[in-house]
Amino acid sequence: MSQAGESWRIRAEIDHGALRHNAAAMRKAVGDHAGLIAVVKADGYGHGGPEVAQTLAPFTEQFGVATLNEARAVRAALPDEEILILSPCLPKEREAAVREGFIPVVSSAAEAKAYAQLTKVKPVRIHLCIDTGMGRIGVWQDDAMKTAQEIAAIDGIKVESVSTHLPVAESDADFTAQELAGWDKLVGQLRPILPTAKFHALNSAGSLQRPEHAADRVRPGLALYGISPLPDFQKLLRPVMTLKTRITLVRDVGPGRGISYGRDFITAQPMRIATLAMGYADGYPRQTSNRGAQVLMRGKRCPILGRVTMDQFMVDVTDLPRDVAPGEEVVLFGKQEDGEITVGEVAAWAGTITWDVLTRLGNRVVVEHLDFLNRR
Repeated sequence: MSQAGESWRIRAEIDHGALRHNAAAMRKAVGDHAGLIAVVKADGYGHGGPEVAQTLAPFTEQFGVATLNEARAVRAALPDEEILILSPCLPKEREAAVREGFIPVVSSAAEAKAYAQLTKVKPVRIHLCIDTGMGRIGVWQDDAMKTAQEIAAIDGIKVESVSTHLPVAESDADFTAQELAGWDKLVGQLRPILPTAKFHALNSAGSLQRPEHAADRVRPGLALYGISPLPDFQKLLRPVMTLKTRITLVRDVGPGRGISYGRDFITAQPMRIATLAMGYADGYPRQTSNRGAQVLMRGKRCPILGRVTMDQFMVDVTDLPRDVAPGEEVVLFGKQEDGEITVGEVAAWAGTITWDVLTRLGNRVVVEHLDFLNRR
């Protein structure tokens, strides 16, 4: 994404005061006994990974990223912080990951042994993932004891932490309860084998709803950005991002006029229509087309008309004052005057999830960091 300081057509405003509020809320939710791993992958869920990490650093023990390059970006901003790489490194990335002081994830004893053999840096710190139902990475839970024993015997390897990931924490309470009960039992069995390792399982939903399973650390992501996967807890959080664009054109059109590709929307009566300076190339979901999606102008909801195109889309401003004009700000999600559209609403219109909406913003979006206290 572009940086602030230039004339903007689309702007993401990042409220670092809200970030600090959310981090404090998550610490309070899980209690003082559990440390916090702040997940800042995908460029901080689209909020700016290095800047977000700097604001969250006083609240966290570690940061979680997905790739080696993401780890490097956070390290450049925070040279002394510990960083977990939560997705497997490619074989050719392993040596650099260890040499540069990151903590890579492994899913097998063979993978751990490969790290030990590829570098002269000793001990090699790794993070062991256990699969308790996610089916993405990790050693299957039934094999976890055997794998942990094998890894513990590898010369020069230190298991810094052990984790699992909850696949349905926000949607299937029964499965999650069974999964965590099994996890807690497994943690008790693994601690004697890996006595210095820290254990963590809880994502945002788990941290908010089931803090009794926090173990040594928790791994919130979405909640730090002010969005609760569980609606009952939204009152504890403050959304961090407001996404804005501008009007580029306002036109009066007569009845029977097609609006956008496909002519899916035909005006039934005279209308006043504003064209906006954002499209799906910038990250506004094309899937919202013709699904009742709205934007805010002057605090009022205005319907999107027809299909969202690559660089532009159109909205109905017939009910707004006639002085609506090009250059005026439009809020796509966030607050404006007395109105608010949430990221969750945009996701619902698009038939997707909030994570997807936040992380799809394109490089034409200008980022403005508000209340940002640069720690460097």
